[in-house]
Amino acid sequence: MAALICWHLSLFIPSLLGAITLYVITRKYNMYLQMDKGWKPWAAASVIIVGTLLVLILPIYFIADLLIEKLGNASVYMEKFNLFVDKIHDFVYSRVQIDILSQENLTKLKDNVGKYSGKALSGTFNTLTVVMSMYFILYFMLEKPLLFEKLLSSSAPLKKSNVSLLGEKIRKMVMANAIGIPVVAIGQGVVAIIGYFIFGAPSPILLFALTCVGSMLPIVGAAIVYIPVCVFMIAEGQVGPGLGLAAYCIIVVGLTDNLLRFTLLKKLENIHPLNTVFGIIMGLNLFGFMGLIFGPILISITVLLIQVYRDEFANDDRELILPEPKEIEEKIDLTI
Repeated sequence: MAALICWHLSLFIPSLLGAITLYVITRKYNMYLQMDKGWKPWAAASVIIVGTLLVLILPIYFIADLLIEKLGNASVYMEKFNLFVDKIHDFVYSRVQIDILSQENLTKLKDNVGKYSGKALSGTFNTLTVVMSMYFILYFMLEKPLLFEKLLSSSAPLKKSNVSLLGEKIRKMVMANAIGIPVVAIGQGVVAIIGYFIFGAPSPILLFALTCVGSMLPIVGAAIVYIPVCVFMIAEGQVGPGLGLAAYCIIVVGLTDNLLRFTLLKKLENIHPLNTVFGIIMGLNLFGFMGLIFGPILISITVLLIQVYRDEFANDDRELILPEPKEIEEKIDLTI
């Protein structure tokens, strides 16, 4: 029955995930307004919804809308991207005589970029529907928060200790993914766009959006955007600006990334890089642009549920087959 329901309502899964994410983020403020200040539930829910729209949703929507506007014309975008890649390849080959990408690999790269960018953008076109459905669900969660939490905790077929553990871990993971990662991404993008304007990089507004998205990727981060741009500028004959932009991005943008991660993300849950990488890939395929946030959360929750399952069932079995302490001592004596 649950599988049947999920299958036919799969369109609203991103909305449900988004509503749960915003509920976790705003729960403290909702409780404060309703319990401490005595606000009417509908008034508290309405204020929080407007606040999240202004603080969280609009910046993300701006970046998504910018990418759609700039990359929406797929044929023009792919033509420019192909010229960009060919220019970098030819320049590197002329300098070091190393064929970093064969013609076959170049073709594969262009095809994959076109395919995945098309998927991400097509998924993003449904963003308005997702956001409206998300706030519709969120309103009822915020209006009666205690009832909502009681239903979740009483329905979970787990021990009370694991229900509490699951709730706390999910709260930390949601905060780390929904607040920490976007804040670091936008912070790097803002610092990077200053450099793009100073050194005359092509399409700095588009590069800002791409840098924000690229900074969410572990290990490579924003370098996946600004390094090819610097090489392209040098290949175009802008050697000084290209080298200047490279130095600026490596030092200033890199320092911003480290500073935000060591101050903000260190206070939140530590998400393993593999969770982020595979979560982003899965999330983009499932949810489009919004999958950058929801994908890592889903994988982290899945890993956590496996750990809870082991605690619920595997530990009991091990306790039944463990020998008594006296038997352990006898075996140790025999071994000695």
